[in-house]
Amino acid sequence: MRLLVVSNRLPIVTVEEEGRLTFQESAGGLVSGISAYLDSLRGSAFAKPEYRWIGWPGITIEDPAQQALTAEGLSALNAHPVFLSERSMDQFYHGFCNKTIWPLFHYFSSYAVYEENLYAHYQCVNRIFCEAVTRIMQPDDLIWIHDYHLMLLPKLLREARPSAQIGFFLHIPFPDFEMFRLLPMAWRSEILQGILGADLVGFHTYDYAQYFLRCVLRILGHEHRMGRILLPNHLVKVDTFPMGIDFRKFSEAAADLQVRGTEDGAWEAIKGFKVVLSVDRLDYSKGILNRLQGYELFLESEPQWHGKVVLVLVVVPSRVGVDRYQAIKKEIDELVGKINGKFSTVAWTPVQYQYRYLPFHPLVSLYAASHVALITPLRDGMNLVAKEYLASRTDKTGVLVLSETTGASKELTEAVTINPNNTREIADALKTALEMPEGEQIRRNEAMQDRLRCYDVVRWAEDFLTQVPVVKAEQARLHARLLGRAARQQILDRFSRAEHRTIFLDYDGTLVAFANDPLAARPTEELLAVLRDLSRDPGNDVVLISGRDKDTMRRWFGDLDVALVAEHGAWIRPRNGSWQLAKPLNDSWKPAARPILQTYADRLPGAFIEEKQYSIVWHYRRADPELACARVKEMTDDLMNFTANMDVQILPGNKVVEVRCGGINKGAAAMAFIPKGRSDFILAVGDDLTDEDLFQALPATACSIRVGIENSHAQFNLRNHVEVLELLKSIILDHVPAAGEEGT
Repeated sequence: MRLLVVSNRLPIVTVEEEGRLTFQESAGGLVSGISAYLDSLRGSAFAKPEYRWIGWPGITIEDPAQQALTAEGLSALNAHPVFLSERSMDQFYHGFCNKTIWPLFHYFSSYAVYEENLYAHYQCVNRIFCEAVTRIMQPDDLIWIHDYHLMLLPKLLREARPSAQIGFFLHIPFPDFEMFRLLPMAWRSEILQGILGADLVGFHTYDYAQYFLRCVLRILGHEHRMGRILLPNHLVKVDTFPMGIDFRKFSEAAADLQVRGTEDGAWEAIKGFKVVLSVDRLDYSKGILNRLQGYELFLESEPQWHGKVVLVLVVVPSRVGVDRYQAIKKEIDELVGKINGKFSTVAWTPVQYQYRYLPFHPLVSLYAASHVALITPLRDGMNLVAKEYLASRTDKTGVLVLSETTGASKELTEAVTINPNNTREIADALKTALEMPEGEQIRRNEAMQDRLRCYDVVRWAEDFLTQVPVVKAEQARLHARLLGRAARQQILDRFSRAEHRTIFLDYDGTLVAFANDPLAARPTEELLAVLRDLSRDPGNDVVLISGRDKDTMRRWFGDLDVALVAEHGAWIRPRNGSWQLAKPLNDSWKPAARPILQTYADRLPGAFIEEKQYSIVWHYRRADPELACARVKEMTDDLMNFTANMDVQILPGNKVVEVRCGGINKGAAAMAFIPKGRSDFILAVGDDLTDEDLFQALPATACSIRVGIENSHAQFNLRNHVEVLELLKSIILDHVPAAGEEGT
């Protein structure tokens, strides 16, 4: 099995120098993290060290010959380039990714733009990536897609290769519903559906996973069970995998003599001071201005620290040329100048400011030299700098001041956490950190280091990747029940050989799709024609067995030569007969139960009750799905308590809760239609919990089919009502005589 890593950019940057293309290693948390895992594969029993990394090579190459040379050179490095035009990359990356998704997902909604042409390029680039992956993928490959640039790709790959193993990981925060819904309706639905094309969807924190699941519920209407979402075609698992770092790499580097030598030479200017470190990429989400303001307030409030503390502010250039980022840099420059101008002395400059990228060894030496790490993003998916700092503290001293709005804060609970929007909290946290006793520092850091050492980046990657085959195995168990070609032919053959056949068909969700208004789910002319043709053969007994009331069943199907069962078995109308009760029933409970159902309908906009002769149905398909879940639980508890001593049943269904007389179910009703003492063919098709009674009541020789990929007592599953109609049409085509022909 190969691993195909798919990300926006390759870990190797292609650079043109004097007309020649050269390759250089790229930097970044994702690249270093995945690279550490890939290096570990050489000694892993999980997989062969065979992988391909698919992504943009970092340069626009239009010439086909140059593209071929680049691809050949990168292939030797296990990389596969995705070539994009300069315009596509600009509109896709600098456009939709960084002008729409990045600000919105980091809660800077006022910065987000919503331009159709930018989203069109986002769609286009995701399709280009899909083509690139499908060109090289093999049947057993495991595809691991990364981050917000490629949120449409999982579904595109699923459509191209339905059996593919696909994982998707989002490295930035996933916003809550109120923020995510700011996207246009079509975009937000397509993005959620795109992500759900994966088998496994990973987030850094539990909160992000829950926000995603909530958006899936409220926008797409898909509920989950313990993070598992059953879609028409496959199962998706959503889970939390907090990304780690290569702990040993940082720890060993900090202890290495070479690094200590670098520290001695490069950081002479900060020796003798208490060092507060701030390292961040230039970005408005990082809260750099806030921490400078907090540091300024600290210096104002704590004059005893003048001349004793230095803030080393390292800002890594990012998205150079983008106006908003240049404006932030200007504000940082001005605020640094203000603080230094306000507090500096001949012997002390309170802010040591560096606007540059730091290579690995100088960065680790700075971690090792700093007494406090001030990491206060306004919003961050994880923040690996906090973990790198802790891993570099080989003597276990140092204090981590961490924003509560980073993903890392959920793991690093011993850090001094602050609200990054409150400069007073930042100032107070700096005082706490600088004055913290060494024993307390060690106690906190030991706990956090043990955690980071145990769950490093290799463990993170292995946890995620080993879960994908587990989800596939779970899918296989569900899909093994799908009615395949061989089983389908067996049903047709058995149907053909039988002299007498009984066919039980549910209606809503089985023969037609569900509708917000129950009366809108009327049978189509096509469906009526199928039922008419099916019942034409005198050897076929067709029984429509539904939860609908008998008047609706009569209006819709009364002219057909079929038997009807209404209200899940309360009323039975034999073929060419009249309606009759299945058993004596008492509806005296209804006046007492009706007010409870009506009260909850009044409390849930879009919900309503439908009263039948021996049941009351509470519908909530048109209601807010999240509020409906809460109301259903409350109402069910109330009804259970109220009806504890009554002969009634409370039955949850597909966006309905039904209260009905006890002792009534489809299984009991079906017994009236099964011929006694004969082993003729029986077919039953249904889609929900009420049909399980029918499946259980049938003899072992019967063929039962559950619509939807669900665990069931039925023998087989079909995906939807369309496949049910296709099966019935096949039966008609092969075994039912045309009108005017003699029956069997």
